[in-house]
Amino acid sequence: MTTLENRPHTALLVIDVQNGVVAGAHDRDTVVGNIAVLVDRARAEGAPVVWVQHNSDQLVSGTESWHYVPELVRAEAEALVQKTYPDSFEATDLESVLAGAGIGRLVVAGAQTDECVRSTLHGAITRGYDVTLVEDAHTTEDLTSFGAPPPDKVITHTNLYWRYHTAPGRQAGTVTTADAEFGPAAKPEE
Repeated sequence: MTTLENRPHTALLVIDVQNGVVAGAHDRDTVVGNIAVLVDRARAEGAPVVWVQHNSDQLVSGTESWHYVPELVRAEAEALVQKTYPDSFEATDLESVLAGAGIGRLVVAGAQTDECVRSTLHGAITRGYDVTLVEDAHTTEDLTSFGAPPPDKVITHTNLYWRYHTAPGRQAGTVTTADAEFGPAAKPEE
């Protein structure tokens, strides 16, 4: 139901599952394992997997902290989008990568829930994409010392509000890893 014309396909978008991002993340091993399942399923279903990699003073290109975790290996043919802002669309080639593959629906997983994942969810839906968040395949670090809720509460809250998020002509929602599918979004019942 995307508002983007001639974009019937779905892609898995894997955001910032880098060593320096998820080293201290909540439930890291389970989330990374779920993302690995999603990557395998997307590949098996013929859906593109698009990898997003953050660059910053703490995540310097080529350093150990900048690299993706060893459990997740990008296939040579899969797109890799470099970014410097939380929203994966800002000042990147993500839109052209998705347009070139006819992608109108994104299934999103990765880190950090309360920064890059959330920014990308909103960035995608405002650009016309249908966006499904995999509720057990995103995580964040503990930022309670800065006044944030505990990580499990951040994740639960993000899942709650995205499950019910709406926008004209677009669909948001959540699924579990077990229920994630990579076909086009179902049309709403009339």
